[in-house]
Amino acid sequence: MIYHIVPSTYWATFEDKPAYFSETFEAETFIHCSLQEQVAGVLERYYVGVTGLVLLHIDESKLTSTLLYEPAPHNGELFPHIYGGINREAVVEVTPLS
Repeated sequence: MIYHIVPSTYWATFEDKPAYFSETFEAETFIHCSLQEQVAGVLERYYVGVTGLVLLHIDESKLTSTLLYEPAPHNGELFPHIYGGINREAVVEVTPLS
C-alpha cells in the first residue's frame, strides 16, 4: 500500500473522473506518494497548519500507471512516484487527516 496526501476539496473534483492527477502533475510529470512510515514526515515537512487534507490509500497492484521508487533530493530516501494518473480502482480508501 502507498499513500498520497491531497486537499479534500481538490480530491472532490475527481469524483466523476476515471483517474486522479495531482495539482503538480503537469509541472513534475509524476504524483508524489509515500509509504506508511513516510506519511508523518511528509506532513511535518510540507503541510504544517494545513487543514482539510485527506489520505488516499492506493493499492499499487491495481495501478495502471507506472510506479517507480526514486530518491528524494534532500536525503536520498526512496519515495514512490506514479508516472501517470491514479485510476479510481487503485484508491481503496480515503481517510481524513485534518
